Amino acid sequence: MKILWFIPTHGDSRYLGTTKGARAATFDYFKQIAIAADSLGYEGVLIPTGRSCEDGWILAASLIDVTRRLKFLVALRPGLVLPAQSARMAATLDRLSGGRLLVNLVTGGDAEELAGDGQFLTHAERYEESAEFIRIWREILARSHDGEPYDFEGSHLRVQGAKLLYPPVSRPHPPVFFGGSPAAHELAAEQVDTYLTWGEPPADVAAKVADLRQRAARHGRSLRFGIRLHVIVRETEEQAWRAAAELLSEVDEGTVAAAQARLARMDSVGQRRMAELHGGRFDKRDVRKGLEDGAEHPGAGPHSARDPVVRHRVVSSRCSAVRNVPVSKPSSRPNPPPRARPASARPALPTMRVPSSFSWPSACSSRST
Repeated sequence: MKILWFIPTHGDSRYLGTTKGARAATFDYFKQIAIAADSLGYEGVLIPTGRSCEDGWILAASLIDVTRRLKFLVALRPGLVLPAQSARMAATLDRLSGGRLLVNLVTGGDAEELAGDGQFLTHAERYEESAEFIRIWREILARSHDGEPYDFEGSHLRVQGAKLLYPPVSRPHPPVFFGGSPAAHELAAEQVDTYLTWGEPPADVAAKVADLRQRAARHGRSLRFGIRLHVIVRETEEQAWRAAAELLSEVDEGTVAAAQARLARMDSVGQRRMAELHGGRFDKRDVRKGLEDGAEHPGAGPHSARDPVVRHRVVSSRCSAVRNVPVSKPSSRPNPPPRARPASARPALPTMRVPSSFSWPSACSSRST
C-alpha cells in the first residue's frame, strides 16, 4: 500500500470553520511538510487545485530541490490550459524531478469558479473535453520518445503535427490519476492509470471498482485504485475522539449552513454523494455521529469524506472494515493539521500495520469532479 500526503496550499487551520490557530500558506511551511513526507518515506504529495490555492505546477517545481524521492500529484485542467502546452509542462517537470511527476485529471465541479476561469461547458461537455484532452496529452508524450508528431480532431479540441522535442523520464508518460462520476467511468477505463474515489461506504466503493474493472477489461487494460481519507490519529482511541471534538469546537451552525449552501451549488456528483451521507445533519455535540456520517465542514476542498478516527497502533482493525474493497495508495491529510513542527517531525500516520489478508491496490486524492 502506498500513501500520499497533502500540501495545504490554501493554508492550514487548527479548528474547522474559523481562522483561530490558522497557519498561513507560506513557502517555508510547504517545504517543511514536503521534507517531512519525503524523509518518512511517503510515496508523494497531492497538490490541490483551484482559485483558493497556490498554483500547483509552480509549487511542485519549487519543491524538487528540497526532496529526493517524493512524487508530486499535480492537476491537469482541461479548458484552462491546452493539452499540448500541458504536455510540455509535464515533460519538463518530470524530467527535472527525475521522473517524480504524477498528474491528476480534474474537470472541475464549481460552475462559478469555472466561469471565472473562462470555462462555460456543461458537466457532460466537460467530461467530453477531458476525454479529448487526455488522449492528446498522452499521445504527444508517448510519441515524444520517438520524435513522432500527432494529429487529432475532436468535438472540442484539435491538434495538427503536435510534437514534443524533450520527452519525459516516465514511459510512456507520467501516471494519470482521475476521479469522476459514473458518467466518466468509460473515460477512466480507457485512458487513466489510477481511478480515485472519496471515502464513501465500502459497499459503494466496491461496486464502483467492480464496474471500472469490467470496463477496463473490455479495453484490454487494468486500473489501479485510490481513496482519499482524512485521518485523526492518536496513541489511544479516546485521545483521538477528544482531538475530533476539539477540531469541531469552534464551528457554529451558521458557518456549516453557509458551507453546505456553497457546496450545493456545485454540479459535482461526488460532492452530492458526500452530502447524501449526512443529509444536512450536523451536531458537534455528537462528534462520532458527525464524523461517521461524513458531515460536510467548511474547509478548502472536498473535506466531506468520512474521517477515520483511530489510535495509530490499531489502524489495521479499521482497515478490516474495507479489506474486501480493492483500493490502495490512500492519500491522507491530518485532521487537525499539524502545528509548527521541525522538518523531521512525523505526520499523523506514524504506524500503519495492515494485515496480510487486507487488499488495498493503489490510490490518492482529487478535487471535485
